Order: sequence, then structure tokens, then C-alpha cells
Amino acid sequence: MRNALMRGAYLLGFAIMVMSLGGIQDARASILKIQTVKSDKNITAWLVEDPTVPVISMRFSFQGAGAINDPADKQGLSQILSNTLDEGAGDLGSKEFQAELSDHSISLSFSSSRDDFGGSLKTLTKYQDKAFDLLHLALTKPHFEADALRRMKDANLARIRSNMSDPEWLTARLANAVLYNGHPYAQNSGGTLSSLPKITTKDLHEKFSTQLGRDRLLISVSGNISAEELSQRLDEVFGDLPDISTVRQVENVTPPAQAEVIQYVKEIPQTVIQIAYPGISMKDPDYFAAEIFNYILGGAGFGSRLTETVREQKGLTYGIDSNLSEMDFSSLLSISTSTRTEKVGEVLSLVNAEIDKIFQTPISDRELVEAKSYLIGSVPLGLTSTDRIAGMMMGFQIYGLPANYLDIREAGLNKATKQDVLRVAQRLLDERHKTTVLTGAKQEIGPVRYVENIPDIQ
Repeated sequence: MRNALMRGAYLLGFAIMVMSLGGIQDARASILKIQTVKSDKNITAWLVEDPTVPVISMRFSFQGAGAINDPADKQGLSQILSNTLDEGAGDLGSKEFQAELSDHSISLSFSSSRDDFGGSLKTLTKYQDKAFDLLHLALTKPHFEADALRRMKDANLARIRSNMSDPEWLTARLANAVLYNGHPYAQNSGGTLSSLPKITTKDLHEKFSTQLGRDRLLISVSGNISAEELSQRLDEVFGDLPDISTVRQVENVTPPAQAEVIQYVKEIPQTVIQIAYPGISMKDPDYFAAEIFNYILGGAGFGSRLTETVREQKGLTYGIDSNLSEMDFSSLLSISTSTRTEKVGEVLSLVNAEIDKIFQTPISDRELVEAKSYLIGSVPLGLTSTDRIAGMMMGFQIYGLPANYLDIREAGLNKATKQDVLRVAQRLLDERHKTTVLTGAKQEIGPVRYVENIPDIQ
């Protein structure tokens, strides 16, 4: 479920930054003054300008161009495209391209989530000409050399074979298959052992040329670059991209029709547990109360109800947490943990007891105050990092949130009451759509559907 619960690594950083920056009024006003920059070719970017640092960080994303577009027999295509875009472009072969990046201390990478395809660029200001030129080459004249394609396919195949012994990864794959049955999200965005060898240079060129268009482009920039300079760079880097792109049209995920427990039987000492409910959108008016609810239930780590009960009082796990996550066509509330095989039933009972408690009874005044205090006023770790700030802005854009979202969020959290939190708990903890996924030795804990094979691995 890990891949299903995250939209890419930078979005986890985005979530952390939102929690960290919510209550820092002076910092938000002075350092995070977001400007909207528009180029002559009508390319738009968000900018936080900081002339005090010698660095420029850029994040960019093509909305809807992610792994949901991968054909069923070519799963992993978007992943391979992200791996090969910086493996030679223009007049530079793979080794020469990588040498140019290394010699000029430029960090350039591409990534694919289930929904989106994008990348990041970080450079010293003095090397910005070289950095933006290399990014432009990668986005307009990639080679997709046969040797690079082979190496990347081999690396991803090795990753899959290694993950096949990881119970958490297996649980994530099974959860995706169950929660998103019949939907493109159910596919393996990292590819399968049979699909990766089928991917060709032609497949890469086709996705590259049809899905990465300016009509889907989002850009965020932070660091030592002015709005005027950025406006020019936008056209230099992205101006030659296609005006229009074509991506797959996808419907929202339909939640499971009934509660179910599913297990992949594997003889290991520990059993991995994932529990999932339909979640809530960040645009929903109830989202701020949902943040408080999640923090108290399991999002706080030490101090959360689940950790206090299952770990601290009973010693049944090293860690347990709850998480709110969102993708374009699905949102989830999930609870994750692992425990000794003989204690699975007890852990599930304790989790259910905490769910019943927060479902039936308002949280305490102290819990409400402490949750708000943390969510609004946490120390802004990494606030001076240009790449973190660019990532935060990209998160805002991907989720369709306004530039002043931190102000809106703080007001929403402050306004939330205990009754709001109770109402949200009762809305989210719908037992009719609860899915429990286990990986470990066979359990006899009531109705369980056992599976022998997990889809989209082989």
C-alpha cells in the first residue's frame, strides 16, 4: 500500500512542510511570499524568491501523465521513462550527460507517481545556464539509448525480485489489488517481471511525445532567481514542449462494497497489518478536523492513542500509525503496523477498541489543544531549503490549493471543535467499507479470504 498512499516522495515532504509551517506567521510572510510568474508563451510558475542563497530549485509536474496511463501489459512504462530521460540527450551520450551534471554540481531527476509525471532540478546560481540547458535537452531531445533502457529494466527487475521477500511491499501490492480492483491504480506502477521486458524505445518515445504537454504543466521555483529571469527561463526550458497532450480518462475509485479481511499467507515471524477506510479530500471543509482526528488516533506517533495502547501499554509492536492520503481519484485513511503472528487477533481487537472510542466519544480538551498546537506551530524544519519550499508549492498546485493555503489551514484548524472531530471520525470510520490486509502466517480470526498469489508482480 505504500505506493498507493503516496503520490511521490516530494508529496510526503509537502505534507511535513505544511505541518511545519502552518503557524510561523513571520516566516510565511517574509520567506514564503509566493509570486505567480507568467512567460511570453503563457507558461505559469509559482516562485518564492530568495536572493540570500546561491541556489535555485525547481519542481515540475505533468498532471495526469503518470502510471495510470501504462498499458496492462507494459506496467512500469512511466517508471522506465523517468529512469531514462536523463540518460543522454541532444549531442550528449549517457555518460557525457551525467558528467555534465556531476561536473557542475547539478541535481536533475525525474519521477512518476500513479497520477503524475514530473521531476526536479537543483543548481547553484552560477551554473544555472548549464542546468536549464540540460533540462531542456532532456525534455526535448532524449536519446532512450538501447543500453540505457536495458540497464534500467534490469535494475527495476532486480528491485522487484528483492521486494518479493519484503512483507510490507507484498502487503502494499495486495492492498492495491483489493482496494482498487478494476481501476488503473491496481496496477503495479513499478512494473512486473513480465511487463518490464516488453517495454521498447518506441513505447518511451510515444509516451514522451503524447503525454508531456504544456497544457498539463505545473512549475514551482524557489531560490536566487527573479520573476523576470524566471519568466525567460520558462520559455527557454519548456517552450518547445507540445501545446496539447493526451492522457487516459479515469473515473473515481469505487470503495469496496463490504468489509473484508484478506491475507497472503507467508511463513514469517511477524505479520504485517494494513487497515484502510475511504478517506477525505484536502478540499473538503471537514479536512482540517480530519487532520486533528488523524493526529490523535495515530498520526502523532508517540502520544497518539494507537501508539499508547498497542505499543506503550501492551508492547505488541515497534510502531503503529494512521495516515490520511490522497490521489486524483481516491482518498484513504489507513492504519499500519506489524506484530508477532500469535498476537494479530489481539492487536486488531485493540485497534478496534480505539476506533470505537474515538467514534463514540468526543476527544478531550487537552487532546484538541495539543493537536492544534502541533499541527499549527511545529518547528519549520528545512524552512530554508529551497528544494523543500519548491516541493511544498508543487504540492499546493497538484492538489489545486491556493497560494495562501497556509493561512486557510491555520484558520480551519483553529476553528475546529471537539464535535467537528467526532463528526469526522464517524464519517470516516465506516465499517461497511473497511478493508484489512495481512501478510504472514495463516490466521484464524473469523472470516478471512486467503490469497495464494498477489497480482501484478510476476
